[in-house]
Order: sequence, then C-alpha cells, then structure tokens
Amino acid sequence: MGEAVQVRTVCGYCGTGCGLILEVKDNEIIKIRGDKDAPVNKGQTCIKGAFAYKYVQAPQRLSVPLIRKAGILMESTWEEAYELIATRLNKIKTNWGSDAISMFACARTTNESNYITQKFMRTAIGSNNIDGCNRT
Repeated sequence: MGEAVQVRTVCGYCGTGCGLILEVKDNEIIKIRGDKDAPVNKGQTCIKGAFAYKYVQAPQRLSVPLIRKAGILMESTWEEAYELIATRLNKIKTNWGSDAISMFACARTTNESNYITQKFMRTAIGSNNIDGCNRT
C-alpha cells in the first residue's frame, strides 16, 4: 500500500471553481479539503465539494454507453450512441419542431460546459428550452 499524496485541483461540482486539495492513496480519493491558497474559496468548501467524492470510483458508475435494444440495456460504442442520439433528435425536430426539444444543464459541471450546452441548444437545435438545477 502506498502513502497518501496531496493533489491540488479545482472542484468540478459546480461552476464556481473552488480550489481543493485531494488526499489520494492507491489511486483513490480518501479526503478532500479546501485549498487556502485558492483565491475563489480561500480554503472554504461547501458540503458537496468536501464530501461528495465517492461517486468517482463507484462500481455502479457507467464507463460505456448503453442503448436499449428490445427492452434491454446493451453496451454500445460511442459512435453508435452518438448516431442514435443525432438521428432521434433530427426526427423530433423534423416532426414537431425545435421547441419539442429541451435540455437540462448540470450544476455539477463547469461554466464552460454549461455555456456550450446552451449554445448547442440555441444554435444547433434552435430552441431556448434549457434549464438547470443551479438554483439549489
């Protein structure tokens, strides 16, 4: 068993960008604390940033795309999954118009990721139907 190492990073739970110091042992996060040198949070963390890290290596976490075939979720390639998504979105847009499509953005991602999400909806899809859980 290896010794714990400290890794400086930026919290990915929301778009604020708090500095964190992870304690990592045997390639697994064992503790998180705020980085006192980070200008955004000066060592403070919210409850999620400090304690919500078990999902990173959870055995239930998906590592490949799943597509429902004949009622059963089956592993697929990323190419197959993207093709299915594009085909279905195009069919919905053609049959019912852009406003039949909406997207829910994620507070656990970066501001940049949320920006590109809304940009995709407004330009590629042609819809302003976008919401997120950033108010919680």
